[in-house]
Amino acid sequence: MRRFDMRLPASVRVAGNGHNGLLTETQNVSARGVFFYLDRPLVEGTRIEVTMTFPPHVTLTEPVRVRFTARVVRIENLQSLSGVGVAAMIEEYEFLRSNSSAEIASDDRFGT
Repeated sequence: MRRFDMRLPASVRVAGNGHNGLLTETQNVSARGVFFYLDRPLVEGTRIEVTMTFPPHVTLTEPVRVRFTARVVRIENLQSLSGVGVAAMIEEYEFLRSNSSAEIASDDRFGT
């Protein structure tokens, strides 16, 4: 799949860890995957949930919030200030209403 360099703010939640979302910025996005850096390592195969907003210059309309579940398929342990690189394959996604912060906070699929 073609990757698009997109630096977009994102929140990453790990299934079953009980933590709030880890804030990050995407490096690139494709129709089936996403790559970003975290300040902590994940294990390949880990199920994650990513929430991000595509801005108007990408959607050519209003901003669009998207939440998707994905599986970590590759980890890049770089010796840099960027942290640990995470490549994840998108398994399913949903579009969120613009006032969905309460919806995200109440979503218990990931045990938070």
